[in-house]
Amino acid sequence: MDSMWLDPRPAIETDPFVAGGHFDVVVAGAGLTGLVSALLLSRAGLRVAVLESRFIGAGTTGHTTAKLSLLQGTTLQEIRKNFPAEVAHAYVQGNLEGQSWLRDYMDENKVHHETKDAFTYSLGAAGLKALEAEAEASRETGLDVRMLEDPDIGLPYPIAGALSLADQSQFDPVHVLAALCTDLRNRGVKVYEDSRLTGSTHSAPLEITTTRGTLGADQLVLATGTPVLDRGGYFAKLEPSRSYLAAYTLAPDAAPLPQGMYLSIDAPARSLRTATHRGNPVLLVGGNGHRVGAGHPREAARELDRWAREHFGLAERTHAWSAQDYRSVNAVPFVGRMPRGGGRIHVATGYNKWGMANAVAAALRLSASILGGETPWGAVLGHRTSGAAALAETGKFNVHVAKDLVTGWAHALRDTEPATEPEDTGHPGPAAGEPEGRVVHEGMHPVAVSTVNGRTCRVSAVCTHLGGILTWNDEERSWDCPLHGSRFTPAGTVIEGPATSDLKPADHHEA
Repeated sequence: MDSMWLDPRPAIETDPFVAGGHFDVVVAGAGLTGLVSALLLSRAGLRVAVLESRFIGAGTTGHTTAKLSLLQGTTLQEIRKNFPAEVAHAYVQGNLEGQSWLRDYMDENKVHHETKDAFTYSLGAAGLKALEAEAEASRETGLDVRMLEDPDIGLPYPIAGALSLADQSQFDPVHVLAALCTDLRNRGVKVYEDSRLTGSTHSAPLEITTTRGTLGADQLVLATGTPVLDRGGYFAKLEPSRSYLAAYTLAPDAAPLPQGMYLSIDAPARSLRTATHRGNPVLLVGGNGHRVGAGHPREAARELDRWAREHFGLAERTHAWSAQDYRSVNAVPFVGRMPRGGGRIHVATGYNKWGMANAVAAALRLSASILGGETPWGAVLGHRTSGAAALAETGKFNVHVAKDLVTGWAHALRDTEPATEPEDTGHPGPAAGEPEGRVVHEGMHPVAVSTVNGRTCRVSAVCTHLGGILTWNDEERSWDCPLHGSRFTPAGTVIEGPATSDLKPADHHEA
């Protein structure tokens, strides 16, 4: 199913791509970061173009829970493990400014949003220590959080404790993207869909290559989730993850919906909020995140559904979808000039699932930098690529990457055509007629074979980013790379991630 926010998919007017144009700034990525950056720069009188590889809302912004909250799980205590108090304070100031800007923008453009209390809670006593640490780190930054003992916060199951922060917001993220696109085009900004950035020079003027043609620019902003140019090595400092969401209507005799925005710190995490779809109240349930290319996606989605039905009086699951997020190894997003970009390529990534306030904060920083200034809190944050505890996190993540690279190739070269019997993993496989995929090899060439809706596709099983062996995502019918999170359709078209090139057909082997 598609994201609830894209049902129905809004009619957002964009522009036909025209190659050869020159702009002051080209922004790659039409999510919240990219569109707000483009708007701020266009307000300053710059000529701006936006590139979107698929369609408006296709990325993380169109698949988020859209909680605009400063209560962000255990984020602040994680920042304090790496950095002094002034960095955590600057992070909060940036998020506050991003939250305020977005609320004002929604008010000005008549985009509906709701004010809610946010809660971070623990099911058991083991999580209370983490709650207390987050409360201390939050108060240190000036956030007015409350620690609740044995609280009743409106959930239908017992909890051991919770933090609360009043006056946070929730909204429909695609409505915001639609308003931004209208605003941008009214200002003369070009918005190009189905135009994937594939490369850029670093000397002035930049020559930017896309799947539709070439553009010229003085500056380039990469707002693509994970940076699609490898010059900064960000793929080695970001952990890509997928998590699952579903929307439910309530049974007639069900208890009232919980009215806050909720996140558990227990594993597996659970995220809850209300929304309205087609005039009906629905409950959004999210969680069961895992590294891209790892885990058992179908079982993760089904287990989340079982949990939701066990605890709430639900009538119908109307939508089910997933989102991809990137965790910075030091808990602070990477925002600023990209190394080896000649000072003309700018990047924003690593929001760790808190992209609503962080996206706008990043846009404020990027636009200020391009225009020759800086925000006070942005100057403190700088372009921090490592912290005290982050080095260990980086090493841990890249150990996983190295292991996945070796074992992926070993397994790919072990399995031959015709396919061997599937290995018993203890998890349910596809039922008869369900989509399925497997990696086999022909000579020394790993091949990704999938059958979806009766159509069999055979493409290279080698990720076009850095050569990882792809794994089949049985929930989303995609080929996912466990190394750095690139994803492809069964036919081999890039969906997202650092990869910019499609998979080759299986009969196209390169030396």
